[in-house]
Amino acid sequence: MLLEVEGLHSYYGLSHILKGISCKVEKGELVTILGRNGAGKTTTLKSIMGLVPPARGRVALKGKDLAGQKPYTICKEGIAYVPETRDIFSLLSTMENLTIAHRRGSPWTVGDVFRRFPALEGIKDRRGGHLSGGEQQMLAIARALMSGPELILLDEPSQGLAPLIVKAILGMIGELKAEGLSILLVEQNFHWAAEVTDRVYVLDQGEMAFSGKLEDLTRDSGLMNKYLGVG
Repeated sequence: MLLEVEGLHSYYGLSHILKGISCKVEKGELVTILGRNGAGKTTTLKSIMGLVPPARGRVALKGKDLAGQKPYTICKEGIAYVPETRDIFSLLSTMENLTIAHRRGSPWTVGDVFRRFPALEGIKDRRGGHLSGGEQQMLAIARALMSGPELILLDEPSQGLAPLIVKAILGMIGELKAEGLSILLVEQNFHWAAEVTDRVYVLDQGEMAFSGKLEDLTRDSGLMNKYLGVG
């Protein structure tokens, strides 16, 4: 097992956001966390990454418990995070955004990234603040790859993007999965996620409402409507 999350409890101040979440990702899998706004999806990724230190629970990568570690330590262990805000360094160029994230020992080079995301090579000297939403999303994923992760956490990569750009991003994610990269994806767009996912988890108010195969979820129209608003 690559990633194991067991009994995760996380808080924002006094607000109890995650209430015993458990999930797993096997090597080479793309697993999707679904749910409405406020369900705890982003908090789950931030808790795994150490950005929201869990109060209780276990986060293990290849059996090594990382719960409570600093984000940079978790990154060194092999997990990368692409937030929904993308967080591109606006004053740095595309090239600088990539090189600043490179970790010693990473199999990914700038050349590899440009072959995977050819559109980025044409804007390598453009500042991050001058990139379109789609360009920023590609750069955010590419920058995460520069650390050489075994697992990448993707938070709402389709958010705010035009349908054609979403399709392109989806294709890139599918290619990374085909190459063996493990991915934990958070998405609100069920139909988008359904094209690439192996298994799904559905969160509701910080608790797990469903876990299993996509086809089992889609057979249950009541659950789909209740938790995802999909008829």
